[in-house]
Amino acid sequence: MLTGFSNRRRFKDLSEQEVLALAISSEEDDARIYRTYADRLRAEFPASAAIFDGMALEEDSHRRQLIDLHQRRFGETIPLIRREHVAGFYARRPVWLVENLGLDRIRDEARQMERDAQRFYETAAAASSDAATRQLLGDLAAAEAGHSELAGDLVEQVSPDVDAEEKDAAHRQFVLTWVQPGLAGLMDGSVSTLAPIFATAFATHDTWTTFLVGLAASVGAGISMGFTEAASDDGQISGRGSPVKRGFASGIMTTLGGLGHALPYLIADFWTATVLAIAIVFVELWAIAWIQNRYMQTPFMRAAFQVVVGGALVLAVGVLIGSG
Repeated sequence: MLTGFSNRRRFKDLSEQEVLALAISSEEDDARIYRTYADRLRAEFPASAAIFDGMALEEDSHRRQLIDLHQRRFGETIPLIRREHVAGFYARRPVWLVENLGLDRIRDEARQMERDAQRFYETAAAASSDAATRQLLGDLAAAEAGHSELAGDLVEQVSPDVDAEEKDAAHRQFVLTWVQPGLAGLMDGSVSTLAPIFATAFATHDTWTTFLVGLAASVGAGISMGFTEAASDDGQISGRGSPVKRGFASGIMTTLGGLGHALPYLIADFWTATVLAIAIVFVELWAIAWIQNRYMQTPFMRAAFQVVVGGALVLAVGVLIGSG
């Protein structure tokens, strides 16, 4: 790590040729990022994809202007220098960390990209002693400032109806890919583990044994639900999104749903642990009802009745069996 940092150049130590080379490589990288965003969005958000296509073309135009200036001043050979070669220089997040987080996240990232580029060109222009270079870098800083405003509100570049459709589609995809499988997992983890956990608790009055049973039931159910969700639908026809994402959402929420009322049994006193576990169960069940109402448009009272009454019955079954 220390060796890598020591090999980086400070921005103030770069020559004007190296600054131009850095600008050229940065514009090329940004154009590729915007094209990746456009490809990612094209199927579901064609209007926003078209905007990113246009931004990529703008970056291509900037790169050609910079190359022309470099050729006039320094010749054909452009030094290889990239952002990661300069200490303290802004870095781009890997595309795969952003492109799967939805339209709004991509819009925010684009705005930050243009702000970073604007600051770079302003700093480079201020340090340049060549009039033509200073003028071009200043013009590019102004262009990036304009892009930042556009990227910060891509809504203004498409009609309100189109933007509303795209946001509705993004919300629908979020619900299908994350909320539905996560909710199913939370319901399964919270309800299906009630009977074995409380049956064990009242049969043994041993909190550690109860915790181990709860842990095993929660993790096992999570693994089962995760693989079942991922294998049940590849998302190609249903449009429910990546099976891997859905599997993770379902599996993790199933495990958390079970662990919520298993963890209190780490407390040594049986009745303290049990009372706390029962209280957590009802919090979990009301949370499920709220999620159903918030994202699935299920009337709250109906969702509460179905989930809370159903969960209470399963809890009672576990207590009765364990006490018998």
